[in-house]
Amino acid sequence: MTPGRTASRPGLVIFDNDGVLVDSERIANAVMAEILTGYGVPTTADEAIRDFMGGSMTLVRTVVRERHGRDMPAEFEDAYHRAVFAAFRAGLKAVAGVADLLDALVAAGVPYCVASSGTHDRIRLTLTTTGLIGRFPDAVIFSSQDVAHDKPAPDLFLVAAEKMGFAPEDCAVIEDSPLGVAAARAAGMRVYGHTALTPPERLGGADALFGTMREVPELLGV
Repeated sequence: MTPGRTASRPGLVIFDNDGVLVDSERIANAVMAEILTGYGVPTTADEAIRDFMGGSMTLVRTVVRERHGRDMPAEFEDAYHRAVFAAFRAGLKAVAGVADLLDALVAAGVPYCVASSGTHDRIRLTLTTTGLIGRFPDAVIFSSQDVAHDKPAPDLFLVAAEKMGFAPEDCAVIEDSPLGVAAARAAGMRVYGHTALTPPERLGGADALFGTMREVPELLGV
C-alpha cells in the first residue's frame, strides 16, 4: 500500500461511462428498442435495459440471434449510432453528483479513467455533450474497441489498469451493469455497483452498492 493512503482508498478509480458518468442508459435503450422493433424484433426500453445494458453491439447481435434466430443487417450499427447520437445531442446530461465526485478524487490525489463498452466516438460525444470531456484527456479513455473481448471478460479493465500503471488489486471500478461487475471481479478489482437502473440483486457480485454519487467518496475513502 502506498504511504499516505487509507486502507479503503484505491490507487486508481475506473469509471464505466454510460449510466455512471453520463445519464445515457434510458435514452440509449429507448433508441435501441425502437431500432430493434423497426427491424422486426419487438423490444421495449425496459427489455433493452435488462438485456443489453453494459454490453456492446456484438452482445446485441448475439442475443437477437440466440433468441429470435435472426441476424441483424449490416447497417444495424450505423442506424443505431446515428439515432442515439442525435438523441444524446438533444438532451444528455451528466449523472447527478459525478462532477463533485471527480473533484473529490482530484483533491485526494487519486487518478481516474473511463473504461466503457461504447466506441471511442460514443464516449467522446457523451463526455463532450455533458461538459465532462475536459476531465478526461485521451490518455485516460478506454473502449471495448481497444480489446479483443468485451465485458464480462476482464480485458478492458486490465488494459486500463496497465496503461494507467496500476496493479488490478489497487483499482476500484464504478459500474452499473451485471456485465461490468462481473468483468471487474474477473479482473481482481474492487467494484461498487450503482443501483439507479439495475435492481440490487443483479449487482450482487459488487463489494458495495450505492444509489447516488454522493455516497461514493466515503466508499472510496476520499
